Amino acid sequence: MEQDQVNIFFVGTAGSGKTALTQAYYEWLKERGLDVLIVNLDPGVELLPYAPEIDVREWITTRDVMEKYGVGPNGAQILAADLLAVQFREIQDLLEEQRAQYVLFDTPGQIELFAYRQASKVVLEAVGEQNSIISFLFDPVLSSTPSGFVSLLMLSASIQFRFQTPFLNLLSKSDLLGEEKVGDALDWASDLSTLYDALLSETHTMQNEANIEFFRALEGMGSASGLTPVSAKTYVGLEDLYTSIQQTFFAGEDNMPD
Repeated sequence: MEQDQVNIFFVGTAGSGKTALTQAYYEWLKERGLDVLIVNLDPGVELLPYAPEIDVREWITTRDVMEKYGVGPNGAQILAADLLAVQFREIQDLLEEQRAQYVLFDTPGQIELFAYRQASKVVLEAVGEQNSIISFLFDPVLSSTPSGFVSLLMLSASIQFRFQTPFLNLLSKSDLLGEEKVGDALDWASDLSTLYDALLSETHTMQNEANIEFFRALEGMGSASGLTPVSAKTYVGLEDLYTSIQQTFFAGEDNMPD
């Protein structure tokens, strides 16, 4: 049975491993006989470890924007994101021509360009929000401390709130963390009271009602409901990622060839 196209957006802070995970998941899906393609949405990236089927740099690069509009690197990234929204129809046409079961979107290194610019909403609406899922990467270094984990949890929650699409939290580069650190992160993600206690031990500044209410709000939003350790190096967690996506869109049906 032919399935609808699923769009998977890999989102995270700079250095969290978006590009490496995009490449690894592409190879993992290909090895299992599944139809997949990659869309690079970062107009500023110089080198990629993969050859994307669709590359925004064919239309827009930050270098060209800097020269044309006389802006610096940060301004060029913002302008490029807005220009992408205007010209996304051409990319959408290519996506319709190159139909695939899974389309992986490698988003810009500057997370605010995806999280807070209108262009990202335009892209999601164009490809179909009902067929899209955002995978937010928890940076392993930040995730190793309670305060760092809370900062990522807040960022994850703000993106969930803005887009209202299916959402997954992934502990990126989990192979760089020891078993104990991975266990801590999973405990914090599944039980905010554990995270609260750990943060209290770390900072000694959490003894007030406002912070308790803040944690309750995060819990109410479902921001702590699940964290999947993944590794682009060892492929750990990629099957779990596939399972979560299948459960979200196809009631757990396995689309791998027999």
